[in-house]
Amino acid sequence: MQALSMTDTQNEPMQGGNHATDAEKLAGIIGQVKGDITLGNEGDIRLLLQQRLSDAGIELDDSEFEKALADATA
Repeated sequence: MQALSMTDTQNEPMQGGNHATDAEKLAGIIGQVKGDITLGNEGDIRLLLQQRLSDAGIELDDSEFEKALADATA
């Protein structure tokens, strides 16, 4: 393996570099959705949250989803 110099860039995702728990991922997703709302990129918040959760492979039951939605829009 060749050492990277200060001018080298990372052009691909790190393999195995994401060790966040589902709770940490959920908190990050809620933060992203809050950011979208702040920037005026609201659209359908429910759909946006569902898509982000799906992309992250996180499954929530109905009550957990409603809580996450409430947290994102608080």
